[in-house]
Amino acid sequence: MYLETSLKHMDAMPQNTFEQIIEKYVEMNVAHPFREGNGRATRIWQDLMLKKEIQQVVDWNQVDKDDYLSAMQRSSVKDLEIKVLLKQSLTDKIDDRALFVKGIDVSYYYEGYSEFKTDEL
Repeated sequence: MYLETSLKHMDAMPQNTFEQIIEKYVEMNVAHPFREGNGRATRIWQDLMLKKEIQQVVDWNQVDKDDYLSAMQRSSVKDLEIKVLLKQSLTDKIDDRALFVKGIDVSYYYEGYSEFKTDEL
């Protein structure tokens, strides 16, 4: 019901700094229109914004699952916790394909899937 309005709001949000990108990421997490793949899609979207704007990405292998899920649950009320958690995991390895693929594996793990790993497929 509110998706169109939310997307317009997010589209207008700035994304020039780490803080602005995480704020936009939190808004997308609240609005996400997908039944499956929300976390994976928004984490990739966030990393693409970070890569483009600040030439860094999150090394998801450095982010604890429980800490991340807790911070995301509270992020719509206060986003400081998720900002601190992700900022300490930033890396400038923006073109490291292995890091990107391992990040997708971690995304599946966060969502409770661990049967396959991308490097085994």
